[in-house]
Amino acid sequence: MHKTLIVTNDFPPRPGGIQAFLHNMALRLDPERLVVYASTWKRSREGVEATAEFDAEQPFIVVRDRTTMLLPTPGATRTAVGLLREHGCTSVWFGAAAPLGLMAPALRKAGAERLVATTHGHEAGWAQLPAARQLLRRIGDATDTITYLGEYTRSRIAGALGAEAAGRMVQLPPGVDEKTFHPGSGGDGVRARLGLTDRPVVVCVSRLVPRKGQDTLILAMPLILAAEPDAVLLIVGGGPYEGDLRRLARETGVEASVRFTGAVPWAELPAHFGAGDVFAMPCRTRRGGLDVEGLGIVYLEASATGLPVVAGDSGGAPDAVLDGETGWVVRGGSAEEAAERIVVLLGDAELRERMGARGRQWVEERWRWDLLAERLKELL
Repeated sequence: MHKTLIVTNDFPPRPGGIQAFLHNMALRLDPERLVVYASTWKRSREGVEATAEFDAEQPFIVVRDRTTMLLPTPGATRTAVGLLREHGCTSVWFGAAAPLGLMAPALRKAGAERLVATTHGHEAGWAQLPAARQLLRRIGDATDTITYLGEYTRSRIAGALGAEAAGRMVQLPPGVDEKTFHPGSGGDGVRARLGLTDRPVVVCVSRLVPRKGQDTLILAMPLILAAEPDAVLLIVGGGPYEGDLRRLARETGVEASVRFTGAVPWAELPAHFGAGDVFAMPCRTRRGGLDVEGLGIVYLEASATGLPVVAGDSGGAPDAVLDGETGWVVRGGSAEEAAERIVVLLGDAELRERMGARGRQWVEERWRWDLLAERLKELL
């Protein structure tokens, strides 16, 4: 692997799926051949201290821009070029193609031999907007490879690229740490602490935002409770939608059967997955296709934990499910479809075990971080 400069807005301690994706990949590259140029998480004293502490723990160099939103401005581009030259980097990985991939021509001129830009869900949204499509085309023409999460995002983004750039696209999804997410991850302890030991548990682990579909699960609870009166919906995570979700649970009359954990430290997430009998996140596409699920790594983390999954049909979410084998895909926003599948799973322990075991097998065969990191090394 060439010595590589990662240029990204999305890096811990800022929380999020893209951030976890990049960090997990970075940890599997040679730290002596890696430099990260990232934005600052928060300008508050607490945020600055958390960022400094995180950076000091990394085995590679992390350089922070003072801004909380890194953009391809002349100043940021000059900094990236300076880091490339200072550290002798000959490859660049843009953690999110849009918009930082617009730095590519300047970095190429400064000596970068390989330029890789990774796309996520938001680039699929960009591909629908005329001005943004032009920017994506420029990024595709200026880089060696545009990576994509799955077939949905590939088809959307490829249409905005030139034919040559579209032909150079390579799949690079996030992976799952199968040693961290596994059936013995500590779910029994979480259930006991929450008083759920003898209750059927539907778990959803995600940020609390409208696209993810926690509201659909709450609306599905009356139907679920009619078949499984002791069932409980365990909503794991924090986010701006929490107040609305709590209010919806009260108005729907299922407040006693819905538990909110709030934000949970990353180290405790595997145990919270393991607290469920079924994992469900019926995500939906919003804002005319601009707010879409890129992949849905939580489905794969649930599969690695041995749970059957019920997924929504937003964007690339179906790419993370073998429909009928590791779980089912339902129409996003359909409480009736979600309830129907969840009731079947809660009522059939053998089916849950079979789907969970197939999901675990699939993760081990295709979605392990070490396999995907090797693919990135080849691209770089």
